[in-house]
Amino acid sequence: MTYTAQQLKKTLVDAGLEVFRARGDEVVLAERPRENLIMDSGVRLRASSPLEVRVVLRAQKAEFPNEDEEHIFARVRALGAAVTAEGFVEIETSVSPVIDPGDATHTLDTFYEIFYAKPAADLEAAVASVRAALTFEKRA
Repeated sequence: MTYTAQQLKKTLVDAGLEVFRARGDEVVLAERPRENLIMDSGVRLRASSPLEVRVVLRAQKAEFPNEDEEHIFARVRALGAAVTAEGFVEIETSVSPVIDPGDATHTLDTFYEIFYAKPAADLEAAVASVRAALTFEKRA
């Protein structure tokens, strides 16, 4: 069966999960570090065929200022061992600069991200994988 992002959003909310936003063909799950703060959890459910759960793990250069890109990504992959043990596979890496909103010529930090994905046979399996993904540590 094919689903829209809005249908997936409703299913996730009905399952007791909190949605950060629906964008395009994916629903971004939320985390709430404090009662009055809602944030992107790094977990997404894509309305693809088959359904796909994605999770992004990251490290910030500011936390490892003396390490090169290779070593920072190694830290993220080590964190990803729990993710791959649950059947997720690495699909993409990204280096994302965080630009100063007051000065576009200044970079505040750099995120080193690895995206993992896991297909789901049906909606029930997708919700179970989303729940598992929400428990993963996502920052090295």
